[in-house]
Amino acid sequence: MAGQLNLEQIIETLKKCERISEAQIKFLADASKDLLIREKNVVSIRTPVTVCGDIHGQFWDLMELFTIGGEVPWTTYLFMGDFVDRGYHSVETFLLLLAFKLKYPERMYLIRGNHESKDVTQVYGFYDECLRKFGSINVWKCCLDVFNVLPLAAIVDGRVFCVHGGLSPDVALIDQICNLDRVKEVPREGPMCDLLWSDPEDMRGYGPSPRGAGVLFGGDVVDKFRTDNKLDYVARAHQLVLEGFKWHFRQTLVTVWSAPNYCYR
Repeated sequence: MAGQLNLEQIIETLKKCERISEAQIKFLADASKDLLIREKNVVSIRTPVTVCGDIHGQFWDLMELFTIGGEVPWTTYLFMGDFVDRGYHSVETFLLLLAFKLKYPERMYLIRGNHESKDVTQVYGFYDECLRKFGSINVWKCCLDVFNVLPLAAIVDGRVFCVHGGLSPDVALIDQICNLDRVKEVPREGPMCDLLWSDPEDMRGYGPSPRGAGVLFGGDVVDKFRTDNKLDYVARAHQLVLEGFKWHFRQTLVTVWSAPNYCYR
């Protein structure tokens, strides 16, 4: 099996945005699951690390990011979810990140976004892309299995909490995230859902989200979470910001976005 999973060959093929075989994809997915399941719900990372937001299948923008930010493994990366959907090359984007994770597990970190979900990918393009490129949903199913073992968050140097969406009224301490059962489809409510779906808002406390999942949370919520967990600030993705990043709440929370020319508009 190890011989058939030639990572060097797979990486070089994927870097050209060329298709690999279903057999190679299955080996890649199975090996990735075995690796990712051993990581904690909240992975610990040391600086220096380059933190990236949504990619959404924009493969060539991902390659440009590596050109500007540094090639793997010379630069360590954390990608905060939403690898797939909307862009034209979700398959190649996600598989290349997985191949890098396998080849350089301490140089590539991946956490789950709300689009790493069975229901969401059936609506926003990834399911259709897999079906169109491979003539079946086998590749989509392989990727779903990997989605279900992705960590939920990361903490950098013990001081910066990184998550795809945001905070949750059910999570006061990071240790509570460590105790969640993450190996499943994203629930429609509760702490795991909130971490992947929530957004900051100019308000106090928590409120309902117009997304229909997750919650809105204010600067006072971020302050309490930072204090209780001894954090400098919170980093998250999930929302389009035209500048690529945007500070909120007196620079206690930052939104990072890594899909320029989003949806090719």
